[in-house]
Amino acid sequence: MQLTHANTHFEKRSFPITLVCDHIYFQQNLGSLFRIGEAFGIEKIIFIGKDIPLTPRKINKTSRSTHLQIPHSIIEETTEAIALLQEEEYHIIALEITSTSNPIQQLSVPKNKKVALLIGNEIEGISSDLLAIANQITHITMYGYNSSMNVVQATSIALYEISNRMNELPK
Repeated sequence: MQLTHANTHFEKRSFPITLVCDHIYFQQNLGSLFRIGEAFGIEKIIFIGKDIPLTPRKINKTSRSTHLQIPHSIIEETTEAIALLQEEEYHIIALEITSTSNPIQQLSVPKNKKVALLIGNEIEGISSDLLAIANQITHITMYGYNSSMNVVQATSIALYEISNRMNELPK
C-alpha cells in the first residue's frame, strides 16, 4: 500500500546546510529548489543576483508551499555573498564540473561545521569568483554523452549525498 504524507515513517531532521544559488532565474527551478531543500532538511537558501523572480504565485506550483517553510534571502552582489560565506565560516562545497573537481563519491563532509552548497546558473554554472572560495569542488559522474544535467536534478543528488553523510556523523 502506498503511504501518504501523513503516514510516512521518515525521521524529520534538519542539517546545517545552506543552499547558495548563483544567479538562478528559471521559476520552475526556484520552486523545485525549495521543495528539494525542504525534503533534505536544509536550513536556508541564499539567492545571488538581481531581480530573482520569487513571485509566490508562480513558484508555488513547483514548491508545493515549501517556499513558506524555508528561510531565504537575496543578495544582489556576488562580492557580498562571498563576504557573508567567509564571515560565517561555512565549509563551501561547489557543485560543478571543473578540471579540479572530484566525484561526489569522494566528497568529504566536515563534522560540526556549517555547509554551503554552491549551485550555478542554468546556462553559465557557478561564477569563477565563487569557485575560488570553495573548500571542495565536486561533480556528479555521468555515463552518457551529455556533460550536464538540470540544476535541480544535480542539487537533489548532492543534497542526498551531503545529508546522508551528515546523518552518519557522530553527534
